[in-house]
Amino acid sequence: MTEEVLQKYELVVGLEIHAQLLTDTKIFSSDPASFGAEPNSHTSIISVGLPGTLPRINKKVVSYAVKMGLATNCTINRQNRFDRKNYFYADLPKGYQITQDEFPVCTEGHVFVTLKDNSKRCVRINRIHMEEDAGKSLHDKDNLYSLIDLNRAGVPLIEIVSEPDIRSAEEAAAYFSEIRKLVRYLGICDGNMEEGSLRCDANISVRLKGETSYGSRCEVKNLNSIRNLQRAVNYEFRRQVNLVEKGGKIEQNTLNFDAATGVTSVLRSKEMAYDYRYFPEPDLPPLHLPEEWIENLRKELPELPEQRTKRYTGQMGLSLYDASLLTGDKAVADYFEEVLKYTTHYKSAANWITGTVQSFLNETGKDITRFEMSASVLAEIISLVEEGRINNTAASQQLFPALIANPDKTVNQLVAEMNLLIDTGSDQLLTFIDEAVSRYPEKVKEYHNGKKGVLGLFMGEVMKLSKGKIDPKTASKLVIEKLESLK
Repeated sequence: MTEEVLQKYELVVGLEIHAQLLTDTKIFSSDPASFGAEPNSHTSIISVGLPGTLPRINKKVVSYAVKMGLATNCTINRQNRFDRKNYFYADLPKGYQITQDEFPVCTEGHVFVTLKDNSKRCVRINRIHMEEDAGKSLHDKDNLYSLIDLNRAGVPLIEIVSEPDIRSAEEAAAYFSEIRKLVRYLGICDGNMEEGSLRCDANISVRLKGETSYGSRCEVKNLNSIRNLQRAVNYEFRRQVNLVEKGGKIEQNTLNFDAATGVTSVLRSKEMAYDYRYFPEPDLPPLHLPEEWIENLRKELPELPEQRTKRYTGQMGLSLYDASLLTGDKAVADYFEEVLKYTTHYKSAANWITGTVQSFLNETGKDITRFEMSASVLAEIISLVEEGRINNTAASQQLFPALIANPDKTVNQLVAEMNLLIDTGSDQLLTFIDEAVSRYPEKVKEYHNGKKGVLGLFMGEVMKLSKGKIDPKTASKLVIEKLESLK
């Protein structure tokens, strides 16, 4: 299929993102909600819904849902209720799920996402509702049977349902990333997609550009990575366009995405709302949320990614790119804030954290929460570089790894032991420059003929001769002066 054909169509995507909440106990019982326990060890007669048991709402679940609503500019519905969603699935022990249908806790919100070209898109949020998770079917533990682990049954979820405002795989990824950042900043979900604590379903359709009505949609279930979301969206767009171009009809199906092949396949026909036979949950009273309680939760909200980005670019003069890298992970931004308690060199601190520190973390497979170097020590390194007492290369390639390997030693001790302090004597530096220039007379001619790029050659020689113990800015200025004097 040609790009010309694809350009005739518009992609329409809406996401349903499920976030597993970081509560100690489940949504309607006191069973533990933690991940990783022995199968079926976190269950009780309440979480499996045995006759005669009654659910009881976990207040923290409601507060987390409201915080997410406030962070996404939603209307908080002070009157809301739970409903029963009836369907059969092997790992749904009660034969129904307690969720919210007609009266969810949050409605009509929005978030802004930034794309690679720095343009912004607004994605509207239809609703956020609370519900319980199902158990988990295990298909690889026995050759003959599927096994059921009900530890996850009753674990609290919020479902964030967007409007069909997304028009590309990039926008879908940016929106999913933004929601992931928000739940992590709020501390309500760890955002761990590998463990399934954050996952999404993508509702995908296509239509001719200029059309206002929506086409039949397919729902791709349980996408557990941003990359797989992009792949699934792109595959479905091409598949649906190809089918329409051949005169076929899009069947409204629920699909599975195979990460190994990058292909979707039909799981079942798509259910409609009436298939679930929703009705008000008779064992739980409606929720009435006091305005004062909601406002107190609003006051508890931390500084969110968008607010931090504006502060970093506005007050600190960082580029949008640097600010986005820092705020993309709350723990990284928090470490940056800690470094700034000891230095006001904002740009250098940002460069060190997104450069040298991040490279080290990537190489060692760690995240910033397990980084051995304290913020005060990193700030000391930055100050040495900014004061011209040690050059950046020596700091990042020699001092930094030495401090990691010798955490019991101070910055000043290692700088002295490794003889890294810059020699500020200009006479010695001029000697190095003279020697470097005299080695390459033909390059001096090239410089005078306009090839200014050869300056790097002379700087490299000076750095070698000085063993890196010079200030590059001063050296560069003196090298240029020397070359200009030879005209």
